[in-house]
Amino acid sequence: MLKTQRPPLDVVVVGAGVVGAACAYYAARAGLTVAVVDRGPVAGGTTGAGEGNLLVSDKEPGPELDLALLSTRLWRELAERFGAAMEYEPKGGVVVSATAAGQDALRAFAAGQAAVGVTAEEVPAERLRDLEPHLAPGLAGGFHYPQDAQVQPALAAAHLLREARRMGAELITGETVTAVLRGPDGAVRGVRTDRRRLDAPAVVNAAGTWGGELARLAGAHLPVMPRRGFVLVTEPLPRIVRHKVYAADYVADVASGSAGLQTSAVVEGTPGGPVLIGASRERVGFDRTLSQEALRRLAAQAAALFPVLADVTVMRTYRGFRPYLPDHLPAIGEDPRVPGLHHACGHEGAGIGLAPATGLLISEQLTGKRPELDLAPFRADRFPADTGTDA
Repeated sequence: MLKTQRPPLDVVVVGAGVVGAACAYYAARAGLTVAVVDRGPVAGGTTGAGEGNLLVSDKEPGPELDLALLSTRLWRELAERFGAAMEYEPKGGVVVSATAAGQDALRAFAAGQAAVGVTAEEVPAERLRDLEPHLAPGLAGGFHYPQDAQVQPALAAAHLLREARRMGAELITGETVTAVLRGPDGAVRGVRTDRRRLDAPAVVNAAGTWGGELARLAGAHLPVMPRRGFVLVTEPLPRIVRHKVYAADYVADVASGSAGLQTSAVVEGTPGGPVLIGASRERVGFDRTLSQEALRRLAAQAAALFPVLADVTVMRTYRGFRPYLPDHLPAIGEDPRVPGLHHACGHEGAGIGLAPATGLLISEQLTGKRPELDLAPFRADRFPADTGTDA
C-alpha cells in the first residue's frame, strides 16, 4: 500500500545531485517544508562523475555567466560554513594558448567578460611558469582567472543535503518517481513514487539527464539529452598542478552542439594528490562503453600541456553524462505550461558551479520573491515540441 506524506509538503525536489541539494538547501533555509527524492543514492548521477568545476573563465557574457557570477558569490558564502568539508579550493584558473592568434582571441574574450564583472589578468608567455612551473615551453601566453574555484562535488551535495535535513527537509533515496500528480486545473499536486505518494503544490525537476523524462510525466516537453564525458585519475602526486589549467579550445568545445567526440585538455590537482584530466564530450545516448579513443586523446593532450605527466600512471577513469539542452542554457524556474512544476536541470557540464544560484533562484520563486536574476532566458517552454531528437 502506498504511503501518503502527512502533513502535505511545500515542495518535492526530484534529484539528489548537487543541483537538487542546493534547491533543497535554499528552500529549507527560506522556511519551506521540503522532501528530496531520488531513485538512487545521493550524487549517484552526473554529480558523482563530475570534476567539481566552479568556473567563470569559460563563459561568454550572457545569462549563463550571470548565473556563474551569482554562484561564485554563493559558493564563497557556503565555503565560510563548510568549505573544508567540501574540499572547496579558490585556486583560480589558467587558460593557455599555443599561438599568437589564440592569445588574441583569449584577449578579446576576456575583455568582454571584464565588462560584466569577471576578473582576468593576461599572462605573457615568459610569466606562465610563475603560475604553473611544469607547463610545456613554447606556449604563446594565457589568462589567469582568480574567481575560478573547485569543490569535491559528491561531498558538496552531501553536505548541502545534510544542512537541509538539519533545517527539517526529508531525504528519500532508492525510490523512483513514477508520476507527477496534477489537479483538475492542471496544476501540480505532488508526485507518486514506487512506494509512496508525496503531496505538495510544487515539484522541482532537478533530475539531471533524466529531466526530460520527469517533464514528460508532468505533461511538458523539455529536450534534455545526455552528453558523455570521461575523466582520467592519476596516481597521487605532489602538487605539480596548482590551478585549474585548460587549453583555449576548451571554451569552443563547451559551446559546440556537435554530437561527435570532442576532447580538450583540462588538468588540475586535488587535495588528495591525484591529478584529474578531462574533458571529453559526445552525444551517444546513455552508452557507457569505455572509449579508448577519448582516453588516448585526453592523455596526449594533458601530456602536451604538462610534459611531467607523460610517465605518470593513470590509476582509473570514470565517465558520466552531462544533461545537455540544445542552446546550452539550463531550464530554471516555473514551467508556464504546468503550474507548480519548477525546472532546475539541463546545466550540462556547469551544474556543480551553477548549483547555488539555481537553488537560490528556485527558492525565491517558490516563496514569491523577485528572483535576483531574470529567469526569462531559462524558460522551459522555449523549445518547440519537436526539438531534441539525438543526432
